[in-house]
Amino acid sequence: MLEVIDLSKKYGKIQAVDHVSFCVPDGTVGILLGPNGTGKSTVIKSITGLVRYTGQIRIQGIPSRELAARRIFAYVPEIPSLYDMLTVREHMEFIIRAYGVRAQEGEVDALLARFELLDKQDKLGSELSKGMMQKVSICAALLINPQVILLDEPMVGLDPAAIKELKQVVLELKARGATVLISTHMLEMVKELWDVTFVMNEGHILGSYTRQQVGNEDLEELFFAVTGQAKEAADACAQGCAATDVGLQGGAAADACPQGTGIGAGGR
Repeated sequence: MLEVIDLSKKYGKIQAVDHVSFCVPDGTVGILLGPNGTGKSTVIKSITGLVRYTGQIRIQGIPSRELAARRIFAYVPEIPSLYDMLTVREHMEFIIRAYGVRAQEGEVDALLARFELLDKQDKLGSELSKGMMQKVSICAALLINPQVILLDEPMVGLDPAAIKELKQVVLELKARGATVLISTHMLEMVKELWDVTFVMNEGHILGSYTRQQVGNEDLEELFFAVTGQAKEAADACAQGCAATDVGLQGGAAADACPQGTGIGAGGR
């Protein structure tokens, strides 16, 4: 179980997150949604211990800052960061030693094979593409057999086969009683996975909805309805961004559409 209780965070005078509370029970897949700049990144950084905050975060009832909680918690960041001079295999060995994992014989090979990394196991971190780095990050997270796992835009950069495999992994984690929280803009990718969704805006949770409550309502339609954004306007903005992106590099394309919702984009 992952519990976020009365979480608040300020950056100077800016209130990024304001008394946010939600819970993802065992055996449940939660989705954290919200337009850009709503505080999702701050919530994620708070859960992972990357920023100071007020409030409480508990992992299986244990305060998240305690070592016991860290041992059962895994995090797959949106932008993976690997050691340049460690091979893929050495990254797995590092995790095994750091977490004191008792990996079964062949477990590492099975994980690497599952994400088509077995033939890449001797490549250095500096030699990997973003998609390959993402796969290594996923394998490292799964290696500790987490009871709670946080996935931030986990499907960005993955090939179709890896996306399919990751979806299956999420369902397997759920089936064995693990808690899964996914922060994503790729709503189409998680439509068959989610059990509960939390919609954020302006540093608050606007609503929490279970699949049973919304029935057959599309997750994207629910998002736009709750945040008060018109889907047509967002689609037009997305098309404008795509057109403007021609000839623009990096942040220039994002700056061309400052009112974008972030759906389908990586940033917040």
